Amino acid sequence: MLLAGGAVATLLLAGCARTPEHLPVGRWRATLELPGGTLPFGLEVAAPVKRSTSHPPVYILNGEDRIEVDEVQVERGVVSILMPGFKNRIDATLEGTSLRGTLTMIKAGAEEQKIPFAAERGIAWRFIPPDTPAAAPAGDVSGRWAVTFVDQDGKSYPAIGEFRQRGPEVTGTFLTPTGDHRFLAGELQGRQLRLSKFDGGHPFLYEATLQPDDTLAGQFWSGLAWTETFTAHRDDAASLGAAEQATTMKEGVTRLDFRFPDLGGVYISPSDPFYRGKVVVITLAGSWCPNCHDEAAFLAPLYREYRGKGLEIITLMFEQFGDFERAAEAVHRFRERYHIDYATLIAGISDKNDAATRLPQLNGVFAFPTTLFVDRSGVVRRLHTGFSGPATGVHYERLIAEFRQTIDSLLAEPTPPAAPLPLPGSAPEPTSAPAR
Repeated sequence: MLLAGGAVATLLLAGCARTPEHLPVGRWRATLELPGGTLPFGLEVAAPVKRSTSHPPVYILNGEDRIEVDEVQVERGVVSILMPGFKNRIDATLEGTSLRGTLTMIKAGAEEQKIPFAAERGIAWRFIPPDTPAAAPAGDVSGRWAVTFVDQDGKSYPAIGEFRQRGPEVTGTFLTPTGDHRFLAGELQGRQLRLSKFDGGHPFLYEATLQPDDTLAGQFWSGLAWTETFTAHRDDAASLGAAEQATTMKEGVTRLDFRFPDLGGVYISPSDPFYRGKVVVITLAGSWCPNCHDEAAFLAPLYREYRGKGLEIITLMFEQFGDFERAAEAVHRFRERYHIDYATLIAGISDKNDAATRLPQLNGVFAFPTTLFVDRSGVVRRLHTGFSGPATGVHYERLIAEFRQTIDSLLAEPTPPAAPLPLPGSAPEPTSAPAR
């Protein structure tokens, strides 16, 4: 039977009216499919505070960590979720209480890595359903562990595992020479330990076995292309040694010199008159780097607190994109996420060797972030490799206390005398402040 045009239009409008235009409120169990298995993480769609809110607030959950996601679009059942401060995104189709789609990760060289994504509403457990037989743990992994990771190229490096266990539920993190793995959550079922996290930046999955001798042996996956094995033994005195001091100035060099463009294309250098007589914190970072997000979340409000006392911050951004426009767009998102008011310069690509080449005064770049503290006379007085974020608890608290103490000490030093006026006929130096 043929329908008149008006009847067809009425049916189409009715169908559109029934198409969901927002995610249903509640807890969701989200999963990503990695080569090592299923990586679960939590989502929560909260009830909107105001009726005028275009979409209910959405949070990514990993243990005690709650990351608000404010760029969510739902149109005719098609869902797009842009990760906060990153260029990564989830594209999915909403069918009732289920989501099916893909996480697109932006990797080095602007390569896209597409990971299967799914989510089910009304599920709060992570790896193990609560009614699973034999789910009781056969041990307790709480405490501090000395860990050795071995990457797929055969290179090993030390780490520290710190975990808390309540029943089968395990939370904690790994501290490494380049930073921490942020908030991890999972369970110990029998002797099988499973942990995971997805924070918008990196999808991490871990599986390990608690051995009869009370050691751990397992494997770690990051995205679709990287895996490492690891072993661990309990050690309350486990240490990363001098990893935080890995980056140094080359012998006989006391100043860091560079000139890179800000997002408006204006070239900035720490030797510009704007920075003369000020304490300057210089960070090497990237919008793709989760530990750099943790540092920015600390530095942005610190700058607003200290700028009136003579502090300036310059962040050198090493991005996944080789072209300026896309790199600047990624950095703009990073700035917006943390309300950054200080200078962020496009310095290069997300490669430690590239960073070291562009900053030849350093003995090398071994981690993003790397942080340098420069005194009022332009001399580098302290360098710190990596950053231990909030997931590390007391380590984070100690680190930010040390950062503050260093800045306070440098600000307390006298301002050097003003530079002499230029000789007649000499070219004047630029006097403009960096674009905010």
